[in-house]
Amino acid sequence: MDIVTARLHIAPELRMFLPAGRRHEWQEVAPDGTSTLGHHVESIGIPLTEVGPMVTDGRGVAPSYQLVAGDVVEVHPMPRPQQLPAEPRFLLDVHLGTLARRLRLLGIDTAYHNDMDDPALVVQANEERRVLLTQDRGLLRRRALWLGAYVRGSDPTDQLRDLLERFSPPLRPWTRCTACNGELVPVAKDEVELLLEAGTRRHYDAYGRCGDCGQIYWHGAHSGHLEEIVQSAQKWANSR
Repeated sequence: MDIVTARLHIAPELRMFLPAGRRHEWQEVAPDGTSTLGHHVESIGIPLTEVGPMVTDGRGVAPSYQLVAGDVVEVHPMPRPQQLPAEPRFLLDVHLGTLARRLRLLGIDTAYHNDMDDPALVVQANEERRVLLTQDRGLLRRRALWLGAYVRGSDPTDQLRDLLERFSPPLRPWTRCTACNGELVPVAKDEVELLLEAGTRRHYDAYGRCGDCGQIYWHGAHSGHLEEIVQSAQKWANSR
């Protein structure tokens, strides 16, 4: 009997994207003379943003490769850390607000809007060359998007670790506004004391102000929790 299908060997890291009842290491697809390898990979549920090298018969092939019957392709995950042409800048979709604030806390350039729809996200990501972060696979499959990444994990701590391991961005804690992403600049206490509560004025002397929205920052009541986030992130970064 003639072989009419091709086989894809899916790496363990990518099987989470397969339908629950089909999370097998081997996937069979039917070459049709038109659909590319990339199309077949996405058709079984895996966003191409998550795929790294694809290899058949000992040679690497691009997503544009045309499968033929009998092909066996090894589909590997995106290598970590993922290499980018410049220091990564991010744009997060509406469901990742906590992650956005934590990335900003670490000094990572992170755009976020809680009211932006998918087409607008793609436009901003492309215009500003930001990596679009999301857990929406459909958004990652938009052809117009220059670069995106799926965020693994449901807990913000797990999400943050996933992103730091994947992109290895430089960390500059306490240098960005967690509210708007603006850069913080040191400000003298006497310049802002009229904006502070009496207790804050008595107990704190070092302040920063957002150069964009003007919000004032100091190591206050929540600094213990925030310090824990920063220290954990630095530990992950140093362990790579």
